[in-house]
Amino acid sequence: MKISAIKTFLMQAGPSGLGRSSSAFGGSRNWLFVRIETDDGVYGVGEGSGWPRVVETAVKDYAPLLMGEDPCDIDRLWHKLFLASMGHGQLGTVGGGALTALETALWDIKGKVLSAPVWQLLGGRFRDSIPVYAHAKTADEARRLKGLGYGALKVSFTGFADPALVAAIRGAVGPEIDLMVDCHGPSWMTFADAVRTARALEPLELLFFEDPLPPEQWEQYERLREATTIPLAAGERLATIWGFRSLIERELVAVVQPDAGRAGGISQMRKIAAMAEAHDIMVAPHSGSLGPIGEVAALHVLATIPNALVLETFAEDWRGRYEVVTPGLRAQNGLMSVPNAPGLGIDLVEAEILKYPSERNVREPPGKCTGAFEFGTERAYPYTQMRLRRALRFGPGGVKPIV
Repeated sequence: MKISAIKTFLMQAGPSGLGRSSSAFGGSRNWLFVRIETDDGVYGVGEGSGWPRVVETAVKDYAPLLMGEDPCDIDRLWHKLFLASMGHGQLGTVGGGALTALETALWDIKGKVLSAPVWQLLGGRFRDSIPVYAHAKTADEARRLKGLGYGALKVSFTGFADPALVAAIRGAVGPEIDLMVDCHGPSWMTFADAVRTARALEPLELLFFEDPLPPEQWEQYERLREATTIPLAAGERLATIWGFRSLIERELVAVVQPDAGRAGGISQMRKIAAMAEAHDIMVAPHSGSLGPIGEVAALHVLATIPNALVLETFAEDWRGRYEVVTPGLRAQNGLMSVPNAPGLGIDLVEAEILKYPSERNVREPPGKCTGAFEFGTERAYPYTQMRLRRALRFGPGGVKPIV
């Protein structure tokens, strides 16, 4: 059996479901799917994120190197592609996304050839369903999601957290629900502001505090880890075992969050998880803007590792998510079942994908009155900034957002 063709499917996805009526991506969310075909009719599907419109070009550049190859030589082919692009510099998540899309499709092919689900090929499973968490922006939304069976919820902010809102959500759902706070930029907090915010959140007993600092500032994570009792989480912007090495070996976080569309592929996800296991670090893959093929790849990986924690998902995503693939996977009572069909157990619906051609794949920075930037700095687009009016923000009564 030889690889005979590689096809790409780039599409514009709708709003994310972060909140029932809002979009976290400003119309910028794209999904890139690939299909690797073979000369005996077996094919596999994959997904690549990390800037999908650019990743598609990388996939097409890689494609000639796979023609005529045996698709079951997954690791050898991954290294062939990885080395072929070294002349371009460190690959980052764009290169990682291209490798991921192709490698995931190879695993799908191999599972179909051997009539086994991918999790079986990875050594068997610890669990047949994966706990997932949803996103809540209000206490009412959190209460509703708890009623749907979610045992974990995340409250996401841009730039600066609102501990009072998190406290209200904790009060609405009670102590039995795990809460997480995501505080990614722009604009990122400074170290001092992150410490003050973490300490304000400590009484709420979070499962983890995600991305409180710029991803380039790993030494600050080491200092923050010592300054707070909240477990820290990071890693969605990293790719390959080399990208995760410092985060894990220096034990900067308690939870790593590789993205199953851009971490480098299923094998890289497994290796990252094994590295983390040796340091008692848990794995909670990022999903964010990821589409359904990447999500199901994450399910297969999480089924096979002992240090799986939880998977990010959206309780209510754009309806097209469930129409561009078959079957459309959904959470039930806070769990997602791991497919048992050969390969990934999911396929593309090409006719549906073609209804949504890609239009845009970059996002406008947050505007005024979002809390992302200090007042009057929106047009300066600061990457990191110190929060002003500190006596009001950090004074009596704790940390308060000032918009």
